[in-house]
Parts: sequence; C-alpha cells; structure tokens
Amino acid sequence: MPVLQPLCFNCAPFETEIDMSHLAPQHAFHPTISDWLSGDHLLARYHWPAPEKQARGQVLLVHGLGEHMGRYNHVAFALTSAGFAVQGFDHLGHGLSSGVRGDVATPHQLVDDLAAVVADIQHHQPSGEPLILLGHSMGGLVVARALAEKACRVDAAVLSSPAFGAFTNPVQKLLLATMPKLLPHLRVGNGLQLAWLARDAQAVRAYREDRLVHDRISAQLAAWIIGEGEKAVQQAPAWDTPALLIYAGQDHLVNPQGSIDFAQAAPAAVLHSQCFNVMYHEIFNDPEKHLVFNKMNTWLDQQFPVEKA
Repeated sequence: MPVLQPLCFNCAPFETEIDMSHLAPQHAFHPTISDWLSGDHLLARYHWPAPEKQARGQVLLVHGLGEHMGRYNHVAFALTSAGFAVQGFDHLGHGLSSGVRGDVATPHQLVDDLAAVVADIQHHQPSGEPLILLGHSMGGLVVARALAEKACRVDAAVLSSPAFGAFTNPVQKLLLATMPKLLPHLRVGNGLQLAWLARDAQAVRAYREDRLVHDRISAQLAAWIIGEGEKAVQQAPAWDTPALLIYAGQDHLVNPQGSIDFAQAAPAAVLHSQCFNVMYHEIFNDPEKHLVFNKMNTWLDQQFPVEKA
C-alpha cells in the first residue's frame, strides 16, 4: 500500500524569555483550574494570576488538536508581564475537560463552546476592557470561524499557525467525504510527525512525555477542520476583526498556503500578517521565538497602547 501523508493539526506550548522582575518567578506562576458547565458537558477553565497593575485587557487562549491549556503557561506568563489578564480552557475531549478524546458531539461544538466562554468573560469583565482571542493551529481556526460566523464579537485576535490548509491526497479527501456520514465518531491517530513539531528538541520531548496530550481525532472533527479551513479562506474578504496572523514558513503539520491565501484575501485595514520563514509549526517554541513574541507584543501595543501615567 502507498504511504499516505497524515492529516496533522496540532498546537504548541509557548515559551519566552521575559523580564521577571515584577512578577513571581515563572516556575511559581500557575493557573487556577475549575470545572465550568457548558451545555451538557464540563470544560476545564484556567485563570492565571492577574498583573500587578490594572489589566490592559483580557486574553483568552484557545489551544489546538490533541493538547491542553496546561501547556500554555509560558505564553500566559509573557502576556501577564505585558499587562494582560489571561484565561484559557480545554476543548471538549481534551486535557481536563470531559468528553471522548479527539471527538466532538456536533460539528459546531468547538465554536459553540468558545462563544459560551467568551460570553461568560464579557459578562463579568469591567466595562470597556478589551478582549483578545489568541488561537493556535486548530484553535486559530476555531477563533476564525467563531468571529466570521458572528458567534461572538471581540476586540482583536491573534491567529498562530491556524489550520486554514491541510496536506491531503485524493484518497484522504474521499475518506473525509464519506466517513463522517457513516461513522462520524470513529477515531483514528492524527498522524502527527513529531520531527516537524518544532525545531527545539526539548519542546518535542516535552510533547511526547505529556500524559494529557493525545493523538486521537474523529472522522467528524477531521472533516470539520478540513471543511472550515477552506471556508475560512473563501470568506476572508469579509473579515472585519483587527487581527494578527503569524505562521511558519516550514510548517509540515498545517499547510502554510492556507495562511498565505487568507492574508492575501482579507482586508489589509484589519489584518496584519507575517511569515517566519525558517520556523516549524510551533513558532512560539522556536529557538528564535523572541522574534515571534516581539512581533505580537508590538502589534498588541499598537492596538491597545499603554496609558502614560
């Protein structure tokens, strides 16, 4: 049999070297985790310690396929040091949330859950405080679809290596067109090739040894990712949320052409994009990750300037 190129959508832990003088040491910086009822299932929600001064805004982190929000401690620490309050949650079927690993109850499940969490944050946050969504890989796709469908409205979004494109061959396309109708909850391995996860061997090892990481994906979820990624690009000309799109030029897990096409089609007035040419999928965990963090922080400063005393 011919070897089929696997369908891979994954997300990354985030690490950065930042000034820790005004925060607790990074090793002591951890979230409070609680169960939250969304419809008929429980989502694990994460709340990281607030910045010392009044928050510039709230950032909601949205992870990708197979991982969990516990791997985002580094990015939460970096954002908190920049003055943002940070939250996150595990998708259904991921991490500490309920559900079958790698499966969803309905095709629209991930968007519905994100919209519910956003609504809860907006209900409790101070009036006028900005809310930013930061989604990586599948999480970036979930963010993009929720905003395009007006399932929720926020002030800005950061899309990191979003799953706008996949590497699929004709056989896989045929399977994705038929299996979700016949056996929507059939789960298989997601085919992640760890060699292409990141250029940092330590990050790859940490992913491999993480007990909350799984490699399952259902036919229904795989079809949603493929179909909604294509739809995101098709509808890019109507994009209207201020957003930063950052992606890897050497991404072999999601097809970077999807991000290229999205950036070319979306209005330049609301979307800024940058490709990090030599990086693999996990751009926030690259040996030159400081370039990615600098880009994101600069963009956030432009969108939400720090008020001078």
